[in-house]
Amino acid sequence: MLEIGLYGLGRMGANMVRRLSRGGVRVLALNRSPEVAVKLARDEANVIACPDLDDLVAKLPAPRSVWLMLPAGAATDQALAALAARLSPGDLIVDGANGYYKDAQRRAAALAERGIAFVDVGVSGGIWGLAEGYCLMAGGDAAAVARIAPFLKALAPAPDQGWSHVGPVSAGHFTKMVHNGIEYGMMQAMAEGFALMQAKDEFDLDLAAIAELWRHSSVVRSWLLDLTADFLKDDQTLTAIEPFVADSGEGRWTAAEAIERGVPTPVMSLALMMRFASQGKADYTARLLAMMRKGFGGHAVKEG
Repeated sequence: MLEIGLYGLGRMGANMVRRLSRGGVRVLALNRSPEVAVKLARDEANVIACPDLDDLVAKLPAPRSVWLMLPAGAATDQALAALAARLSPGDLIVDGANGYYKDAQRRAAALAERGIAFVDVGVSGGIWGLAEGYCLMAGGDAAAVARIAPFLKALAPAPDQGWSHVGPVSAGHFTKMVHNGIEYGMMQAMAEGFALMQAKDEFDLDLAAIAELWRHSSVVRSWLLDLTADFLKDDQTLTAIEPFVADSGEGRWTAAEAIERGVPTPVMSLALMMRFASQGKADYTARLLAMMRKGFGGHAVKEG
């Protein structure tokens, strides 16, 4: 039986453990909140809960493969350092979270000095990945990616689709970064279009019906449209939803890369700026604009 360790059991990580388990893979599961791993082991046939990294490493047969699904940045760096101190030459680490590709380059070089292989995998699929499979973008040398290919096939929609060795170390996270930048732009365009239709009061447009209409043979049909059609069936006003959209960091990295490369990406960059605006980061700007209009034209300002 194939065996792998997976550290980080958030929404994505836990469902990946479930899919691997149901695909016949034995998973040594570890989480910073150990009760999550215990529950997974109770519910899934091929899952073993590990209380700590020492236990996970001890239970995995050499050469070991450990997959991380932790938050980007310090949490992943700390886990990598702890793992590197416990693993042996010939072992392999996969970083499957939304990491910055330049961090992947640095981490791969540090691990190579210890004889530990490293693969970065961009993972897309969200909470639907358990049922539908994940889209997986792997970066690393050919031998390392070949070692984890059986796990990629188990996680993907089918063994021959939905996963690819996209390039050398860091190419997986780079590809996923650009993927998320595109996602920002697509979401923003769709949201603006529906907002414009919602504002056309005299037409009294049924947005749920239009979303459903566009799902069939339209040029803009997509999974994002499927999701939009689904939630608009229940609520077209969305008045109970706070107009706050978080950004995970991938959009920022994409915008920064575009500037560094001199590649024009106005749609993706503006979509990121609109997320900042939704977070209240445009409030002071708006206040200044209101005061400028008052200053030159005597226009009234609204006071809170």
